[in-house]
Amino acid sequence: MISIKSVEELKDFLNKEVISTIEATEILDCSRQNIKRIVDNGKLVPIKELERDRLFLKQDVL
Repeated sequence: MISIKSVEELKDFLNKEVISTIEATEILDCSRQNIKRIVDNGKLVPIKELERDRLFLKQDVL
């Protein structure tokens, strides 16, 4: 369970635990296309989809 008690704690959590598609490609050593395939297959679920990017929980990628 995550307990966040202030805006600063929330910012710290987001900076450490939420990653972009590019960061996911670096961790997994793969291309954006591979990330898209992994998402399309349901093996990785983004926490937010933006117009040109997706955000993931770092622990899900690891």
